[in-house]
Formats: sequence, structure tokens, C-alpha cells
Amino acid sequence: MKATICVVGLGYIGLPTSAMFASHGHEVIGVDVNNEVIEQLNRGKIIIEEPYLDILVQAAVTSGNLKAQLEPCEADAFIIAVPTPITKDKKADMKYVKAATESIVPYIKKGNVVILESTSPTGTTEGIMKPILERSGLKIGEDLYLGHSPERVLPGQILMELVNNNRIIGGINKESAQKIKELYNTFVKGEMYLTTATTAEMCKMMENTYRDVNIALANELAKISENIGINAWEVIDLCNKHPRVNLHQPGPGVGGHCLAVDPWFIVEKVPELAKIIKLSRETNDSMPHYIFDKIESLLKDVKGKKKVTILGITYKPNIDDMRESPIVELIELLEKANYDISVVDPYVKEYKYLENDIRKACNGSDLIFLGVNHNEFKVLPFEDIGREMRGNAVLDSRNYLNKKMCEESNLIYELLGQGKVIHTEVLEEVAAAVE
Repeated sequence: MKATICVVGLGYIGLPTSAMFASHGHEVIGVDVNNEVIEQLNRGKIIIEEPYLDILVQAAVTSGNLKAQLEPCEADAFIIAVPTPITKDKKADMKYVKAATESIVPYIKKGNVVILESTSPTGTTEGIMKPILERSGLKIGEDLYLGHSPERVLPGQILMELVNNNRIIGGINKESAQKIKELYNTFVKGEMYLTTATTAEMCKMMENTYRDVNIALANELAKISENIGINAWEVIDLCNKHPRVNLHQPGPGVGGHCLAVDPWFIVEKVPELAKIIKLSRETNDSMPHYIFDKIESLLKDVKGKKKVTILGITYKPNIDDMRESPIVELIELLEKANYDISVVDPYVKEYKYLENDIRKACNGSDLIFLGVNHNEFKVLPFEDIGREMRGNAVLDSRNYLNKKMCEESNLIYELLGQGKVIHTEVLEEVAAAVE
């Protein structure tokens, strides 16, 4: 059955969701406060990077099923997919969810469905949205169906995962959950599991917290390994050969709007209980400072103003998303220490210090830091780069660069998580045993 769907928030989740519903025959009205987003979308264009999304959006707009505007309108269903940022004191900022909910109140009518997709602290659907929607005079759960259905998608694979991933449907009551499930049945091929709205909220936060805690464990291992003189990456590789072990990988920190944010929502609710979660967040948040200290140590003998060339500034590889990127925090630390900085990132169109030519970016540099393992950085012209540099240090935080090529170009390769002590006697014993 064709429905009219109003989607409030046309970002990394709202836009793909809108295009998906529109491509399956629904009339979709996308709403956003950013006029550029509205103008571009109505031309069939997008301003974010996501494989095949531009094609899907263009087809949906051309068909007449997708259009954008600044204000909501009457519809059969409303989906709220606005940001839920975190404040400086690590609290959830719910102003966008509140504003979006308030904006649809004049347009809702009996029989409508309202869905929160934004990742939110437990109690948001029940405690924030429900009281606002009750101003309409409609009875929630009987006249108006309300729930939370969080996305579970990976940037770079959003369209495929929107369709194929299993989905949690959390309703304010059973009837609400069933109505929401019927709507997503339009395109979701994965299993859909019905539960309460509050349980769905916690599921989304814990899915991201699970990964954040495991990354923190890997980052702590990296620090320990450097201290005692072993290679954390080798430890991880060997441990993961165990059938019930899956250690994650260390890095310069955790970014993105999910892993770097959602665990704090749990800590905010129950700080006296969420001790492991809080410590893991603090561990991952410490990594830009840890990397900065390593850079300072590697360049301690350099006289005068130092220069660092940074490869990659997004929060993960092969996307343009810089939200909560730990590399941005590292750059701020370098700025405060009066470093010269150049940045190379093939996915970012605008940023201070950005340089498209890696050779030019490395001119006069004392150290190259790999922050993001973009595909484009897998094979680099180290011989040419080495000639451009003033120094010769390379710091790899992702175990991604070619160490052999670095050293053949007279560059000194340093790896996050690899200690300096080489246990020569042990290695000789192992080599003899193998022979």
C-alpha cells in the first residue's frame, strides 16, 4: 500500500531511508533545516558521499516520489532522523529530537505512525517524544502509533545494509510496533524483531558500546605492548586464531557519531554502574593525546618549528565523514604546540591545511602520520616523498603502510603498538626449533 512519509532530517541516515522508501513506491517528503540540502535534493543531487546513493536519489526525485522542503506536512507516517550530539560534559543534547517532534505536532492525525530513528538515550521515546505528541490531543498507542527503530548500517554500505540487515522494532505498545514493522516491510529483507521502545534504545547503544569497549581493549594492549617491547598487532593476530576470541584493532582513537557518542548516553543514565563503559570511553578518548606524545618523542631532537603531514582525517577509511574524528583532535593538539601541518585526504573536499598532492604536502615535513587507512594510501611513492621531507619519520597508527618500502627509501617506520625491545635470544631459539 502506497503511503505518504515525512522524514525529518536528511543526513547520513534520513536521506538513504527517504530514497529507499521512495524507490519502493511511497511518496516521501524530506524535511531539513539546511536550505542547501533541500535545493540540491530537489535537483536530484546529494551533498554527502555514499556509494550508489546519488543514483537512487536521482531516480526517486525523477519519479516524483521524493521531494524536499523546509517544513513538515501532513503524512501517513513520520520518521525522525535528526542528530543527537553530545555536549562538552558528555551529556546527550536532545534539542534536535525535541524540535523535530514539536515540528510535526500540527500535522499529525489519527492513524499516523511516528518513528524515531535517531540513536537516543533510554527513555527518549517514552519520556520526551510521547509528552510532546500528546499535545495533539491524540491518544498515543491507540490514535497515534509511536516507536523507535534504530538503524544498523555501515557507512559505505548503507543501502545494502538498510535492506538486508536485521532490524529491531521498539513500540510504545504492541500495536505501535506492529504498525512500524508493516511500514519497514516495504524494503527490509532481514528479520524484524519486536520489542519495547526503551529496549530498542538500549540495544542500539549497546551494539555500539560493545565495539567501543573492544577497541579500548585493543588500544590498551597497544600501550602495554609498547611498554614491554612486543608487537600488539602480532598478539592480536595470534589471539584471533583462537575459535572464541575476536580482538579488535588499535588506532588513534574512535570517531563517528555512534561509537564515540552512544556509550556516554549509557554512562549519563547510570554513572555509578557503567564503570567499564566509562573507562573504555576514556581510554579511546585518550588516544589522540597518546599519538601526540609519540610524535613529540619522535621529533624531540628537531630544532625550530616542526612540520607533520597527516594522511587521512575522516573517522574511518574510504568515506568523507569527519564527525568526532580523533584526527581532528590530534590536529588541535599539534596546533597548540605550534606545529606546521599539512593534510592529505582524497575523500574530504574542504579543510584547513588540505593538500591534494601528497608530495607537496610532505615538502619540508619532519614526520608523516597515517591516521586513516584509505585505499589510496596502500601504495605510496615513498622514494619521492622521502626526497621532499626534511626529516625521515613515518608513524603508522593502522598497521597499513608498507614498512619495507619505507625503509628502502631511508625512512624510519614506527608502528603504534610495537615496542622497541627485541627479544633476540627468544627469536633465535624459535628459529632454531623451526629449522
